[in-house]
Amino acid sequence: MKITAERDALLSAVERAARVIERRNTIPILGTMKVVAEKGRLVLTGTDLDMEVTTTCPAEVAQAGGAAMPLTAVEFLKKLPAGAKLEITTEKGRATLKAGRSRATLNTLDVDDFPELSAVAGEAAEFPLAASSLATMIERVSFAISTEETRYYLNGIYLHGAVCEDGPLLRAVATDGHRLALHNILAPEGAHPMPGVIVPRKAVAEIARLIKPLGDEAVTLRVSPTRLSLTAGVTTLATKLIDGTFPDYDRVIPKDGEHRALLDVAALDASVARVSTVSSERGRAVKFAFAEGLLTLSVTNPDTGEARDEVEAQWSAPPLEIGFNAGYVADILGALPGKAARLAMKDAGSPCLITAEGDNASLFVLMPMRV
Repeated sequence: MKITAERDALLSAVERAARVIERRNTIPILGTMKVVAEKGRLVLTGTDLDMEVTTTCPAEVAQAGGAAMPLTAVEFLKKLPAGAKLEITTEKGRATLKAGRSRATLNTLDVDDFPELSAVAGEAAEFPLAASSLATMIERVSFAISTEETRYYLNGIYLHGAVCEDGPLLRAVATDGHRLALHNILAPEGAHPMPGVIVPRKAVAEIARLIKPLGDEAVTLRVSPTRLSLTAGVTTLATKLIDGTFPDYDRVIPKDGEHRALLDVAALDASVARVSTVSSERGRAVKFAFAEGLLTLSVTNPDTGEARDEVEAQWSAPPLEIGFNAGYVADILGALPGKAARLAMKDAGSPCLITAEGDNASLFVLMPMRV
């Protein structure tokens, strides 16, 4: 292989592919990136066996070929000056990188030994989606993904079809057992029906990074029961899905919360932040005391002291005291669209339903704590 490429374009492509590669590997080939030169471009692939990213970069190809290159090449590229032209030549297990007076020779592995993730096959739903819509969906629910490995089926976003009065929906749900986040969009053409799948946490984070700069540009999703792929421009991310059954989340969404409050999101967020400074790091419990026109937040910690704060609230029900984890409340308020939050509760021992005033696309459920 012998190619010449612009350093900036090549670095951008290399970084997209390299992000999924695990830096520590017992299998040497998994610590490399597949680089193939063909017809005026380089095709770069990185994988961790569960997820694979393939992207391309324009290049002048004097000789086609390929190699599995170490991640040292990425670091070398980063340290080259912007605008530099890079020449890469590979032969007999070695790759030579030259740019001006800079030169590096790196050991490579046989490109034929590089593992490939099998493509999305069989029955699959394929549909376009605005990158901004997908980004919003991830932003609204990803904070609630569980990190508890024993409940592996909660370690991702449950993506599936649903139906409402306005027609078919594409719905994303995440929960860790303490809080639940749900977001709906109208299903794009081709998305309904589709299999209910659990997209792993690592893939969710990588998809979010990949689509962040794309705005309203369309991406393509292809979903089968075992694989999901996303194509955005010249980059395709493919991932295995979590093989498990997501719980029946609808059962925990409150339907009978007759105690209702309307609060300013910014004021509530600031108040929670203030009183939680004296809460214990382990529990972070804050007491919410609702009364007519007022919410009083308080924390009592035997080790550090007490804190109390008040926020104006629209509340017309009998007084109610309930405890919540301050960190969980902050996470939900950070994902909540709009300036006003609606809280609906049945009693102090039941889950709280949180929605944004004027927004029907998202809802959040928060379990109470003893205080």
